[in-house]
Amino acid sequence: MPAPRLALPPTTDPAALASHDPAARVELVEGETMGTTWRVRYAGRVAPAAVATAITARLAALVEQMSHWEPGSALSRFNDAPANSWHEVPADLARVVDLALALAERSHGAFDPAIGALVDLWGFGPAGARAAPSPPEIADALARSGWRRLAWDAPRRRLYQPGGVRLDLSGIAKGYAVDAVADLLGELGVRHCLVEIGGELVGRGWRPDGDPWWVDLEAPAGAGVPPLRVAAHQLAVATSGTYVRGAHNLDSRTGRPPAHAAVSASVIAPTATLADALATFALVAVPAEVMALDYPIRMIVRTNDGYQELLSRRLNEMLTPKDC
Repeated sequence: MPAPRLALPPTTDPAALASHDPAARVELVEGETMGTTWRVRYAGRVAPAAVATAITARLAALVEQMSHWEPGSALSRFNDAPANSWHEVPADLARVVDLALALAERSHGAFDPAIGALVDLWGFGPAGARAAPSPPEIADALARSGWRRLAWDAPRRRLYQPGGVRLDLSGIAKGYAVDAVADLLGELGVRHCLVEIGGELVGRGWRPDGDPWWVDLEAPAGAGVPPLRVAAHQLAVATSGTYVRGAHNLDSRTGRPPAHAAVSASVIAPTATLADALATFALVAVPAEVMALDYPIRMIVRTNDGYQELLSRRLNEMLTPKDC
């Protein structure tokens, strides 16, 4: 296997360097959440049992707010609420809704948190697989979906249910949970860590040996692209793809899976919340539109001859000179 290309952050954080402890041990704690696994490596003096307990409680609270798989979650209660009703939502859910609606507007609906009816219709939701829907079924679900049908009162954290809109935050919630866990570790005095939930990651600070937290970008088997390793120093990495679970992304503008040939999109961003949402958007938007974004992005698209790797300008700028 060839040596990986290295993508380095444009700047380093002096505060993280000042708190670096070369004598600290790297601890590992892990568990399950949101239908997947979580894993945290950290350098610090806090006992792993205490860290694991705090993380487990934080993630359970997020599931209670944002899961569309749990009937009693705040999100599910909103989805089932009567038409023409306003609902105050808890703080974490409010932050995610606020960002998700802003991204929906910026992307003209390519990223849309209000497509739960379409997700369920295509068999990607809690009810599980089903036959491909008919055009009339898609049209009906489209009529009941879309971020423009919502109203959001941010100062009072109130969300308006017009009737039939079903939120699905699976394209952003794991990223938010990653950031929330990293923030929690900071509150516990742990400033050097790598947090991962279901393939979405954020790195804070440094390893005790002075290296950054390295993250290898995922790629489909047989894609033939050389390895690419990211120095996740104060950076987040998220990857969305069709090569593990098959096509499961939907274009809310058409109500169908996207027609283009993208099979993987990896995004580097300041937060895992943003990286997760942009990776979701990247699998729906056309590759040329994705490559125009001002973020480090790697896409892999299927061609007649196999696969092609696309690197954004910002990602090329991060590569070390020998890897450009």
